[in-house]
Amino acid sequence: MDTVGYDALLWLSFGGPEGPDEVMPFLENVTRGRGVPRERLEEVAEHYQHFGGVSPINRLNRDAIAAVEKELAAQGLGLPIYFGNRNWQPMVEDTLARMKADGVRNALVFPTSAYGGYSACRQYDEDIERARSAVGEDAPELTKLRQFFDHPLFIGAFADALRTARAELDDPAGARIVFVAHSVPVSADKAAGPPEEGGHRYSRQIAEAARLVAAEAGVGTYDVVWQSRSGPPQVPWLEPDIVDHIDALHAEGVRSVVVCPVGFVSDHLEVIWDLDNEAAERAQELGMGFARAATPGTDPRFAELVVELIREQVSGAPARKLSDFPVAGCTVNGAPCAIACCEPARRRPVS
Repeated sequence: MDTVGYDALLWLSFGGPEGPDEVMPFLENVTRGRGVPRERLEEVAEHYQHFGGVSPINRLNRDAIAAVEKELAAQGLGLPIYFGNRNWQPMVEDTLARMKADGVRNALVFPTSAYGGYSACRQYDEDIERARSAVGEDAPELTKLRQFFDHPLFIGAFADALRTARAELDDPAGARIVFVAHSVPVSADKAAGPPEEGGHRYSRQIAEAARLVAAEAGVGTYDVVWQSRSGPPQVPWLEPDIVDHIDALHAEGVRSVVVCPVGFVSDHLEVIWDLDNEAAERAQELGMGFARAATPGTDPRFAELVVELIREQVSGAPARKLSDFPVAGCTVNGAPCAIACCEPARRRPVS
């Protein structure tokens, strides 16, 4: 099938260590320039060492890529997929150099984040810009696929996972549903989106995705909370934290909780540590029932979703979405969606 000039897909992700000796260098890459104390890095490193120094994220990405390759072949779309990361091997700069050597001229980019905001979207633009600069003259043109937090396949996969998790509890009807996403500094969330929108695009999209999943799953009452903050304690981040929230629910007399990691596409280490270990252990200490919904990355609908996003570009297929948020994130060669879109406050000009 004609792919309208696109000759590859770059799968762009966060990266993670695949051995004990890689953990600290990886964390140093992740936190460079952010002022994270060394003791915090050592604490997080222990989380990785708990799993043999291996993050599941690269394996999960490779599995997802294989599923998308299969779906592309089934639909007659001849796009090879290349895999590159921001923070660890395979680094995106090296992957793009290989793409150039292979003769790729014009590629699509799938970033493994469904949302807007600096870390969720704009930083992937910076990855693209940095990689093209590193490759230099005749670097492939790169078109990033759009945000997909409100795509019906994404919402449907989460809704089914939520139903399955809730059914694991002794009293499914009495469980509190709690949606969780990665926390970010309050200042970064305030700057998320084009300035004329008034900011907070990230937290508003998370809230909308939670609403959509809850409605699809038939859930009336639910909460939206956060996890995995990593900055210095004096910097405000989005709250409440999931473990603190479990304490609060217990104080209210809630007897069980179902956690849905709506901010994540796969079960990488922050999900399995912060939720499957810390949150689950806290609930157990308090005598509360606990279940955690799966992320959608291993659901067959996720591969279908990626191919739908590709079809929007190669054949002009309409964008399927369930919210009133504008379609965003689809830009070329690392350009932002709009002037000053999702820039951290420190980068914006002083007015």
